[in-house]
Amino acid sequence: MTTDAPRGSASGGPAPRDTAQEPTIPVVAQAASAVDAEVVTANQRVFVGILGILFSAACVLYTAFHIGVMNLYPLETWVYRLIHVSGGLALGFIFFSARAFPEQDRGQRPITKLEWLLLLPAAVTIFTALLQITWAIVTDDRVPTGAPPDKMLMTFGYPIIVGTVLAILASWTSPVRERSRLPMPDLLLAVAAITVGLYIISHAEFLRFRASVFPHPNDMYAAIAGILLILEMTRRLAGLPLVIIVAIFIAYGFVGPWLPGVLEHRGYAPARFFAFIYTDNGVLGPTTAVSSTYIILFITFAAFLQASRVGEYFVNFAFAAAGGARGGPAKVAVFSSGLMGMINGTSAGNVVSTGSLTIPLMKRVGYRPQTAASVEAAASSGGQILPPIMGAGAFIMAEITGIAYTDIVIAAIIPAALYFLSVYFMVDKEALKMDMRGLPRSELPQFATMVRRVYLFIPVIILIGALFMGYSVIRAGTLAMASAAMVSWLTPFRMGPKQIAYALEIAARMSLQLVAVCAAAGVIVGVIALTGIGVRFSSLLLAVAGQSQILALFFAMLVAIILGMGMPTTAAYAVAASVIAPGLIQLGIDPLTAHFFIFYFAVMSAITPPVALAAYAGAAIARSDPMRTSVESFKIGMAAFVVPFMFFYSAPMLMQGEWHENLHAFLTAALGIYLLASSIQGWFFGRINWIIRVLVLGAALAMIGGGLQSDIIGLSVAGVIFALQRLMLNPAKA
Repeated sequence: MTTDAPRGSASGGPAPRDTAQEPTIPVVAQAASAVDAEVVTANQRVFVGILGILFSAACVLYTAFHIGVMNLYPLETWVYRLIHVSGGLALGFIFFSARAFPEQDRGQRPITKLEWLLLLPAAVTIFTALLQITWAIVTDDRVPTGAPPDKMLMTFGYPIIVGTVLAILASWTSPVRERSRLPMPDLLLAVAAITVGLYIISHAEFLRFRASVFPHPNDMYAAIAGILLILEMTRRLAGLPLVIIVAIFIAYGFVGPWLPGVLEHRGYAPARFFAFIYTDNGVLGPTTAVSSTYIILFITFAAFLQASRVGEYFVNFAFAAAGGARGGPAKVAVFSSGLMGMINGTSAGNVVSTGSLTIPLMKRVGYRPQTAASVEAAASSGGQILPPIMGAGAFIMAEITGIAYTDIVIAAIIPAALYFLSVYFMVDKEALKMDMRGLPRSELPQFATMVRRVYLFIPVIILIGALFMGYSVIRAGTLAMASAAMVSWLTPFRMGPKQIAYALEIAARMSLQLVAVCAAAGVIVGVIALTGIGVRFSSLLLAVAGQSQILALFFAMLVAIILGMGMPTTAAYAVAASVIAPGLIQLGIDPLTAHFFIFYFAVMSAITPPVALAAYAGAAIARSDPMRTSVESFKIGMAAFVVPFMFFYSAPMLMQGEWHENLHAFLTAALGIYLLASSIQGWFFGRINWIIRVLVLGAALAMIGGGLQSDIIGLSVAGVIFALQRLMLNPAKA
C-alpha cells in the first residue's frame, strides 16, 4: 500500500521537526528525525477537531484495556479475546477506508441514490440487531441451549447478516471522500462488529458446549457476520491474498465430499461449520491468543520507543558507527532495520519507516535503486528472526509448541547472526565491486555524542534481562515500556501524560492490521481442526517424502513460502505450523528444529518472488522495478534459504551441543556464509569469473555442512583460490 506524508496525531503526538531551522545538525541526523514519525497509509483517515479527540481517546482506551487486563485484572479468556477482536475491527473500520484516498481531497460529495438504497436497510437491520442483543443482555433473555430455532432470529440473526452484507457493499460502492470524515457505511460496520462481539460474549457459556454439536441458527449468523467483517478488514489492511486463501479454506469445508483422495471429508452443516470456526478452535484460538497478548504488548513497546524518539537514536547510532565506511548507508540499513524490525514485527512496515531514510542515502553513494531497496527489504525481514523479540515470533512459537521462550531465543542466536553476517558481506562486496565510498563525516552524527546517549538502549536491555531472570513475557514487556518512558526524561523528548497517551494511541492503530490477519488466520486454523486436513496432509507429506526427511523439509519449505506470499509473518507461520509441523515431527525431526524451519521460510516469504511484500515496499521508495527488486532481495537474503537446512543437519547450530561444538558450528558456518556471499557477488579478494564462482560456491556449501571432512575440503578450496588470486593473478586489493 502506498504511503502519504507523515502526519501528527490528534492526541498531540509529535509531528516531524522543521529541520530547515536546524542548520548545525548533521544532514543524516535531521533526516533520521522522521523515522519515528507516524506514517499515514493510502486508505487511512486522519480526523481533526472533536472527532479526532474522540477516536484518539478510543485508541488509548483500547491499548490501555489490554495492558490493564494483562497486568492487573485478568478477564475470562473468551471475553478478553472477543473484546480484542471486536474492538480492533470497530477501530479498523473507523480509521481505514475501503479504498485509497485520492492525492487531493475532493471535498464533500452528496450521498448517491445507490448509497441510500444500501444504507437505509443496513442501518435499520444493524441497529435492530444491536438493540435486540442489548435488551437480551439487560433482561437476561438470551438464547440458551435448547431454545426454539426461531428465538431472536427475526430480530437478531437475519438482521445482523443482512445489515453486514449491505454495509460492506455500501462501503465498496460509496464515493471516496476526504480523510477527515467518517462515512456512514464504515460507522455501520463498526457497530456490526460490536454487535457480533456482544452476542458471542453473552452466549459464550452456551457456545462452548453447543458450537461443535447443535448450534442455534443465531450462532451461525453471528459467526458468518463476524467472519465477513474480519475478511473485509483484512482486505483493507493486508490486501487480497490472505482473503483469497481464507475463502478457499472456507469453501473446502463444504466441497470436501466431492474431492479426491486425501482432501476428501464428509462435509459439515453450515450452522456447525461457522459456529465452530468462531470459537477458541478457530478465530478465538491460538492466533488471537498471541495477537491479544504478546503482539499488542510489543507493538505498544515499539510505540513507546517511537514516541520517545528512541528509534531515531538507533538509526543515528548506526550512521555514526558505520555511515562513513564504504557503502555505509547499506551497512547502516543492515543494523538499524534489523533492530527496528525485531521490535515492530512487520517487514513491509519497517521498510517504509527506516527505508525512507536509508534507501535514498544508499542510492546517493552508488547503489542501484533496486539494490538499495533489496538491502532494506532483506534487513527488515531479517529483524523477525533476530532475538530476543523476533517480531513476536519467539512468543508465538512458544505458545504453539510449549517450548520455553528462553530456549527458543537461545536457539535463534547463531542462525540470526549468520543471516545478518551474510547480508553485511553482500553489501560490502557490492561496495567493493562498485568502488563505493561512505557518506562524508560532516553529514553524519558524531559517534562520541551517540555513545554518551547509549543509555537509550536500556529499555531493550531491561526486556532481555527480565526475560532471562524468569519474569513472564507480559511483565518483562511492561517493565520495558515503563523504562522507555523513564529513559526519555534524559532526552529532550520527555514522555509526560500527553506523550504516553500518544504512544497508547499509535499502538492501537499499529496493531489493527495484525488483529485482523491473526483473526483471519484463525479461520484457517479452525477449518484445519474441524476437517482434519492437517493430519491428512501430514500423512501425504510422509507418503510423498518416502520417509526422507530432507525431501519432506523441501516440501515444507515450498508450502511455507507459498502460504506466506502476501500474508504477514505471524499468520503465515501459524497456518504453516498447523499444516506442516505435525508431519515433520512424525518423521522424527525435533519439534524445535521443525518449527524453526517453518518459521524461517514464513519470514523469508516477504522477499521471495513473485509476491514479496517487503521488496515491493522498498521498490516503491526507490522507484525501482518491483519484480527485479524482489529477485535481488532474494539473492541478498540467500543465506536464509540455506541456514534452516544447516541447523537441520547440525544441532549445535541451534545451540543444542556443548559450547565448543556450538562455537565450531558458528565459526565454520560464518566462513561458509562469507564464501557464499563471495560466490553470489563475484568478488572474493578481487573479481572472480564464473568457473571460480562455482568453485567458491562448492567450498561455501562444504563449510556450511559442519563436518570435519567437509570443513577441510572447503578450507582447502578457498585457500587455493585465495593463493591464485593474491599470489599469481595479483588482482586489485580488497
